[in-house]
Amino acid sequence: MRADFPDFRLGKVLATSFTGTLSERHGDAVERIPTPHRLVDWLAVNGLAVDSCTPAQLDLARELRESIHAAATAAAIQDALPASAVQVINDRSVQGRAAAILTPGGERRWRLGSASRVEDALSVIAADAVGILAGERDGKLALCASPTCQAAFFDTSQSRTRKWCDMNTCGNRQKKARFNANHRKNTRSAE
Repeated sequence: MRADFPDFRLGKVLATSFTGTLSERHGDAVERIPTPHRLVDWLAVNGLAVDSCTPAQLDLARELRESIHAAATAAAIQDALPASAVQVINDRSVQGRAAAILTPGGERRWRLGSASRVEDALSVIAADAVGILAGERDGKLALCASPTCQAAFFDTSQSRTRKWCDMNTCGNRQKKARFNANHRKNTRSAE
């Protein structure tokens, strides 16, 4: 991976991790896949290695990302799924040629079509989104409590009460802000 780009926010759920390639949506947005090659990097890190990516394929990926984000946000607040987002997710899901394979260690991996196209990788991401949005996985969709982030994430914690999309970024930032506010308050009252 290239050092001149922001780090990826990696999670355990493919579809919501993909939506995290655009973070701080309600603040100073951070685009983590600004170039076609950066999308290739993200896909490789997530077990979906492709040979190359064109600007048009990057546009397809971003459209899918935003559609998953819109649908996941609606599901998290128990609103109706946007029809346009559902259409994009469904279209990407059926346009790829990928197959789930079982490794000797008992793990599922994805085998993309013989040409390892971006569309094949996007179909895997879209299929993951379908499973989450349809309620087929154990967990629940939630929104990050950070006012500048509000990313949709899939909460698989035992209590299903997770507040942050990522404790190492949003959670720590909020805890630090709370600590600093309390410190300033205590300093003023000591004077």
